[in-house]
Amino acid sequence: MGLPERLRKEWFLLGIVLAIAAAKLQPAVGAKGGPLKPEITITYIAVSAIFFNSGLSLKTEFADSRLHATSCVFCSYFNQSCWWK
Repeated sequence: MGLPERLRKEWFLLGIVLAIAAAKLQPAVGAKGGPLKPEITITYIAVSAIFFNSGLSLKTEFADSRLHATSCVFCSYFNQSCWWK
């Protein structure tokens, strides 16, 4: 297996290494109040994108009423347990 095939196969790991290297070289980009505005992008946009992507990866045969009811009950319980201590 040559280097280009290996890099194509391990694209996610390579992306993580590149992101860490970029953050090491320019930490001010992701700092609070920086150009990326992490107080907004991480809190709202990134979390929403992660949940949206997870929802898109669900298979349609699992998207029935039982899955919907289970997720509603879990989210309701989890949300209430986070707020009420």
